[in-house]
Amino acid sequence: MDWNSYDEYEKLVLRMNTPRVVIENDVCETATVVKVDSANKYGILLEAVQVLADLNLNVTKAYVSSDGRWFMDVFHVTDANGNKLTDDGVIGYIEKTLARNSWVIPSFGMEAQAEHTAIELTGTDRPGLLSEIFAVLADLKCNVVEAEVWTHNRRAACLVYITDEDTGAPIEDPQKICRIEELLRNVLKGDNDIRGPKTMVSMGFTHTQRRLHQMMFADRDYERPDRRREPEADKDKFSVNHNKNAKCVVTVDNCFERGYSVVNVQCKDRPKLLFDIVCTLTDMQYIVFHAIIDSEGPETYQEYYIRHIDGCPVNSEAERQRVIQCLEAAIERRVSEGLRLELCTGDRVGLLSDVTRIFRENGMSVTRAEVSTRGEKAVNVFYVTDAAGNPVDSKTVDAVRREIGLTILQVKENSSSSYTTVKSPPALFSLRNLFKSKS
Repeated sequence: MDWNSYDEYEKLVLRMNTPRVVIENDVCETATVVKVDSANKYGILLEAVQVLADLNLNVTKAYVSSDGRWFMDVFHVTDANGNKLTDDGVIGYIEKTLARNSWVIPSFGMEAQAEHTAIELTGTDRPGLLSEIFAVLADLKCNVVEAEVWTHNRRAACLVYITDEDTGAPIEDPQKICRIEELLRNVLKGDNDIRGPKTMVSMGFTHTQRRLHQMMFADRDYERPDRRREPEADKDKFSVNHNKNAKCVVTVDNCFERGYSVVNVQCKDRPKLLFDIVCTLTDMQYIVFHAIIDSEGPETYQEYYIRHIDGCPVNSEAERQRVIQCLEAAIERRVSEGLRLELCTGDRVGLLSDVTRIFRENGMSVTRAEVSTRGEKAVNVFYVTDAAGNPVDSKTVDAVRREIGLTILQVKENSSSSYTTVKSPPALFSLRNLFKSKS
């Protein structure tokens, strides 16, 4: 069978097997159970997890099985407050979204940004970088409608949605777009930056956090100059804990009985962690055939049985190292180091330029930012440290708040700012025991 015929056959299978979604509140005492059965296809697990992540739901347990042509998944989910789902609108949205075939409808969780122009930026992170980016956009009469910024391992990725200050419409003038790219590229240039800055302006659809993962992965933020290669203790098994006070533990070894590589992740749980891990495995072109997730306590224990898209398990030391590094990076990117500051005020052109300039002038460095506009209001979240990456002095925070406005800029507790030391995992059910018993 040639590839064109195979593709048509896959479409036929999807047409004949509409996904079946069942959501139950009486099966588990502590969580709502979401069951998904459908024809299997590449990326289907990420699509399901992305829908739940976009609704800010917590996955406390999950069981995944997708061997063969069928995908079966069970998620135990709660809302952001740890309660079962009771909103009929949310439940209906999950059922409707997960039950559609994405070969007909664009991928789940896509955010329509057709009314904005999207700017993608990656480069070397440094104090004051965000202030300079927003200053350039303000000078070019660009209004920032939404933005999200991630920093990790001295690299920065930024996705900004802008409109023209005068018309309020997307910016489509090729000359102005080239000017924006040129000036932002100059801002992003770092000393001795071998990778070089990257800027891209686009229109249309994107999923912001999905795209940020792809941008940082392409920028190789997982590479650490100070990381030394660990000696290979066993060619058939690879287990690395690079730091004695590890934020997370990721191991990769082989399950020869079934021809899988087994990825185990143990770390402090946080919102959207499952999405971040599955997203990275998908970007690396690995398929998850089976998985068990247990995140009922403060820590999460996750086990994935994977093969590369070519059908092979992880089969070299270099590949194992890369999987470890990329998953560690995925876990760390969204861990927001620093003090959380929330800004809520009337929106205006140049607001972000002014606020981030005040941060910079007071020695604050932004490690992560979420910028949004709700009607006429600007609702922004910033995570800040001092220029050296240390906690900001309380006197500095007070001075910044007085300059911006005590009622406008609020200090909030940052619950995800650090990881606790990883403890020994409890006795958990592992699919490996099942495979061994069957073999």
